[in-house]
Amino acid sequence: MRKLTALALAASVFTAPCMAADATPDGAVNYDHIAKMSRAIWDYAEVGYKEAKSSKLLQDALKKAGFKVEAGVADIPTAFEATYGSGGPVIAILAEFDALPGISQDASPERHILEEKKAGHACGHNLFGAGSVEAAISVAKWLKATGTPGTIRLYGTPAEEGGSGKVYMVRAGLFNDVDFVLHWHAGDRNMTSASSNLANKSAKFRFHGLSAHAAAAPEKGRSALDGIEAMNMMVNMMREHVPEESRIHYVITRGGSAPNVVPDFAEVYYYVRNPDAEVVKDIFDRVVAAANGAAMGTGTTVDYEIVGGTHALLINETLAQVADEKMREVGGVTYDAEEQAFAKTLYATLKGADISLDSAREVLPYGTTRSSGSTDVGDVSMTVPTVGIRTATWVPGTPAHSWQAIAASGMSIGYKGATVAAKTLAKVAAELYTNPELREKAKAEFEKQRGEDFKYEALLGDRPPALNYRD
Repeated sequence: MRKLTALALAASVFTAPCMAADATPDGAVNYDHIAKMSRAIWDYAEVGYKEAKSSKLLQDALKKAGFKVEAGVADIPTAFEATYGSGGPVIAILAEFDALPGISQDASPERHILEEKKAGHACGHNLFGAGSVEAAISVAKWLKATGTPGTIRLYGTPAEEGGSGKVYMVRAGLFNDVDFVLHWHAGDRNMTSASSNLANKSAKFRFHGLSAHAAAAPEKGRSALDGIEAMNMMVNMMREHVPEESRIHYVITRGGSAPNVVPDFAEVYYYVRNPDAEVVKDIFDRVVAAANGAAMGTGTTVDYEIVGGTHALLINETLAQVADEKMREVGGVTYDAEEQAFAKTLYATLKGADISLDSAREVLPYGTTRSSGSTDVGDVSMTVPTVGIRTATWVPGTPAHSWQAIAASGMSIGYKGATVAAKTLAKVAAELYTNPELREKAKAEFEKQRGEDFKYEALLGDRPPALNYRD
């Protein structure tokens, strides 16, 4: 077995950006490169399937590092596949880069909305994309320097936030020749765990009615908004009669333009979640029935478009335990004086935070968890043995999808967390390339967890990529 000392990733995280090591064939990652890419994508703040600049930036970095890049895969303009090396094992790293709409913030510890921005990286995907690309480049240099056989591949995966980009890539067979998949996510602490989450199915329900003057001729109108309100009332009553782990949420995206005009069109956007994909499908069908009943009762009509659908993450403890070991070798995030001041100011804005700022230095104990969120990584994990980690890119106590997350994602605290992720992923990849026993054990667990009769089915069906779901 090849000794892993060839991948001598520094275990400490730098106390200041100027102390970052240059990328070298021994596997060390380049903090400055991560910071530059992260900040650029943070500035672009492009929403799902609109990430043209962000995608090109990452593609250009990979091309410069010697990767062969294929853009526009799976009929998605901003999706891409970048490959270095040849033969097996084939190890893939995922990179996300979409921002969230409707929230913006400067990279400062106090609330400061950027009026010119209509979206922001409140889930840290700018860091995800940059950190993953740097990890892939590091592994490529290590493969070349050591003569280790194998292929490293980076998948640029758009529209994780509700657009299910990876599902289309899985459905297109892009992962069919991949042996293992690595990923990570921004967070407020460092951890690797045997973590699953919730399957998810989403759709936009569109009601159609008749316009009329709401005061002069209300009897001639049929309100599309009434249809939505009736649907929402029925679904809210249904909450009492679904499994406890279920989640149902919605937002009215179109509700009319003026109170004195009976709206002839209205739209509501629904998510349905549960750990079990079959339960998700059952609850979703009941939501559809509520929509049809609401249309009948209000004299309107309704149709719907499935927007996204994702499976829950399939746990692979064999890989998770290795990732935990490698993260402990790397260590957590240490703030310099300026970052400490930033963190203290931002921490004061957090409601209910009860975690020490020093916890960013620590790696949480390994364990088994289930989050109440969803991700299209779930579909990848049902196809290929997959493992993920989370690092402290945000001030401890920061929730995802918040302005505080945007703030830290656009400065050095976020960049340091992404550096921890890149180092850890590179170490895990090296272990997989050089440890055949580990590969066999992880694949055996994967097959056992999926079950002999498993057949992959995308929850979003055969619809084409929802490229305009953010419109």
